[in-house]
Amino acid sequence: MSIHEVFMPALSSTMTEGKIVSWVKSPGDKVEKGETVVVVESDKADMDVETFHEGFLAHIIVEAGETAPVGSAIAFIAETEAEIEQAKSLANSGGVATTTSSPEPIPATATAATPALASQNGSNHKEGRLVASPRARKLAKELKVDLTTLQGSGPHGRIVAEDVEALSNKGKQPATAPVAPPAPLPTNAPVAPPAPRTPAPAPVVAAVPGQIVPLTTFQNAVVRNMVATISVPVFRVGYTITTDGLDKLYKQIKSKGVTMTALLAKAVAVTLQKHPLLNASYSDQGIVYHSDINISVAVAMDDGGLITPVLQNADAVDIYSLSRTWKSLVERARAKQLQPQEYNSGTFTLSNLGMFGVDKFDAILPPGQGSILAIGASRPQVVATPDGLFGVRQQMQVNITSDHRIIYGAHAAAFLQDLAKLIETNPQSLTM
Repeated sequence: MSIHEVFMPALSSTMTEGKIVSWVKSPGDKVEKGETVVVVESDKADMDVETFHEGFLAHIIVEAGETAPVGSAIAFIAETEAEIEQAKSLANSGGVATTTSSPEPIPATATAATPALASQNGSNHKEGRLVASPRARKLAKELKVDLTTLQGSGPHGRIVAEDVEALSNKGKQPATAPVAPPAPLPTNAPVAPPAPRTPAPAPVVAAVPGQIVPLTTFQNAVVRNMVATISVPVFRVGYTITTDGLDKLYKQIKSKGVTMTALLAKAVAVTLQKHPLLNASYSDQGIVYHSDINISVAVAMDDGGLITPVLQNADAVDIYSLSRTWKSLVERARAKQLQPQEYNSGTFTLSNLGMFGVDKFDAILPPGQGSILAIGASRPQVVATPDGLFGVRQQMQVNITSDHRIIYGAHAAAFLQDLAKLIETNPQSLTM
């Protein structure tokens, strides 16, 4: 018998502390190994956190709405009901969870497990484990769907609510089902996680004059990242691109779900194939040439902060799939449900303020990348035509910010020149 600590997990490489969004379990509830017990807000997303131990949630140290450093204890799990009171006493005394004082050989087994405490809870995509969102578990219980028969469509095969609904609607629920996995489902508290994820209070508080509003976890993450880039020597290069051909293409395929963001990301990714240095990043060991072209696109969060969902392998994915992926990324980003690899794997970033009518702006270089491209609005401009006359053309201004430790002005200018050539003379190639 033993008492285990549940630690605040590191859900991303930049996460230093986490905020408890909600506890899926209440003190005294039975918990199964691999079951979600708490929803944590990291610096980029809300994540379901599982326990690697079976037992009872004995005591909650960090309540919903509070924050704790990565690696600190946020709750105690007791293996038996008899140990719940002991866990509460341990929490009140500020002690550390250890094995119970039993003279039998059992403490040796518990002690052997102690080094694994720091990783007893983590993100919900461990191999060989049933991975499902709290809402999916709730629906499965209501619709009597066996989760073990589903193939999840979420990240890493995670089962989401839509998967449960799809199977229920088809009426294909198999009769044979393993007994063990469904056991923990009825104990889930399904309503708790979704409600706190809606960041409605923030705008109300921010609108009150004379008050100091604490930064959100997202905003603090942006602060740390921006401060980290101050020491990087950067330079900026601007370029004007005629977009008549791109605009015409967009009108033709918009009805098929294609977005302008996906078109721009595709154009940048294809151009980066010819300019691998612009897709590289600096390290103390030298220049890191990335094997993939992953385009991050800046998205403002409604409750403050910024996140950069990543269109992975954007040069190789067709424009229609890329647009569908982008729509899904944005929806899950605003719901704070992105997986870490969906926002921290970018190799080049786009920041587009054209929808606000902005002519041009300079973007700040993200940590760990070599370049970021700022895109302004496309506007009608009077220009001189090749035949010596005047004409009206749609034009946008772009500005690239690059890490001058590895990229020089000629490199950035050549990239922008090729990007403009692609957009102006061969935009149809983006659909191939």
